[in-house]
Amino acid sequence: MSMLNEGRPTKQDDNIVVPDQNALKTHTGNRALMVDEPLIFEIGSPDRSGVDLPEAPAVASRLGGLERGEAIGIPGLSESETVRHYTRLSRQNYAIDVGLFPLGSCTMKHNPRLNEKIARLKGFSDIHPLQPVDSVQGALELIYQLAEWLKALTGMPAVAMSPKAGAHGELCGILAIRSALEARGDAREVILVPESAHGTNPATAAFAGYKVEDIPANAAGRVDLDALKARLGPDVAGVMITNPNTCGLFEPDMKAISEAVHAAGGLVYCDGANFNAIVGRVRPGDLGIDAMHINLHKTFSTPHGGGGPGSGPVVFSEALAPFAPLPFVEKTQENGPNPHFHLVEEETAEEHHGNSFGRMVAFHGQMGMFTRALTYILSHGADGLKQVAEDAVLNANYVLRSLEDVLDAPFAKSGPCMHEALFSDSRFTNGLTTLDLAKGLIDEGYHPMTMYFPLVVHGAMLVEPTETESKAAIDQFIGAMRSVAERANAGDELLKTAPHFAPRRRLDETQAARKPILVWQEPEEYAEAAE
Repeated sequence: MSMLNEGRPTKQDDNIVVPDQNALKTHTGNRALMVDEPLIFEIGSPDRSGVDLPEAPAVASRLGGLERGEAIGIPGLSESETVRHYTRLSRQNYAIDVGLFPLGSCTMKHNPRLNEKIARLKGFSDIHPLQPVDSVQGALELIYQLAEWLKALTGMPAVAMSPKAGAHGELCGILAIRSALEARGDAREVILVPESAHGTNPATAAFAGYKVEDIPANAAGRVDLDALKARLGPDVAGVMITNPNTCGLFEPDMKAISEAVHAAGGLVYCDGANFNAIVGRVRPGDLGIDAMHINLHKTFSTPHGGGGPGSGPVVFSEALAPFAPLPFVEKTQENGPNPHFHLVEEETAEEHHGNSFGRMVAFHGQMGMFTRALTYILSHGADGLKQVAEDAVLNANYVLRSLEDVLDAPFAKSGPCMHEALFSDSRFTNGLTTLDLAKGLIDEGYHPMTMYFPLVVHGAMLVEPTETESKAAIDQFIGAMRSVAERANAGDELLKTAPHFAPRRRLDETQAARKPILVWQEPEEYAEAAE
């Protein structure tokens, strides 16, 4: 036997009797690397400090009566205690660098490290938005190049780069639609939103002051075109449609939808969060779309999750381009043969962009996201971006066809899915639900898929493998999903108490939502609050 194999773990012999893991106890409460990490308040205490500080001299207060009246109560820890605490917590996180992230409608793909390296180059990472324009020519040229790529990929003549997230981009597009309608003296008050659209769409329309009306889906999971046409009228400002939609399906009637909305005097907004499925394959401008946001943190692989950062540029048709927000980067030949880049802002907008509805943000957008996205685009090229969509769709259909025999796939017979596969819980027995399968998936070492969305499917499970996962990784995930699904179909009672191998067991999510305790309290106070 090779010395290299000594000490390596081997597969467990089926003849060895292993005690119930739940019955095993340790002094620390830890189970090897699965650490039972206490709260930071339970590690340190406010009456001690990790450093020695001299007594502060008495000085006159300059806070004008706003001095703190009592101790802040933060526990004192040494540097090593603090670093270890947060490092141990980080090891309990699931991340894209740990494994496949199956969240549907989120495109949680691998982020190439090259993107991060370029984003940290001086001149991109350390500039200030108020620097003189002549000192940031490289950054402005990068924004301009990215904008040109986005226009080419979508077939749209204009783009607003400043929106900082998908929902922010939605608002940008709807405000442009409102401005265009008001400019022609046509104040309309209704936005139509299909059932298969993203949940932010109706919220955005309502936030912009519109009434929102639903359009039903047909049996194939697409927009009911007849219902849409029947509702169009002089009060309809437009439609907000997600394509590919949240059922993971492409809308084959998209051109017919756009033509019908335009004939009725409305405009078409497309939620481009799922652009990853069609980038390089379909130009939304060719489908009659007037405005569409693009999640750079989804399609072009910049970091995603944890509340940001994000970026949601919006492309516009010729009808809406004059109403796009400020600022935007413009290229001129002021320096002879060398191009010069400057920002068109309020001071100069009247010359050639006087119909803009205004600004979305104080400055110019997310420089780090722009840098990462352009790096990704240039790394792939036009042919590589086309392959991104093809591989994403291939992987999703592989998941769909590999699991449709154990999980109900309500739209599997309506044709191939796009970037994500949709399942329901209709085959589960013994009162088991989608939530139980998701908790069982945690025991398998995976973050659960998107659950209970879209609402058009009961107990929905939305899985998006993305294009960055290998066949081996997807096969392993499929095996885990199949195993848990078979248990749910058989009514396995143990799923009702899953997860069993996570740092924390199942929480009472209803109680946590209705009676959240969000600040540290001493144990006796905590007990009283929980009653």
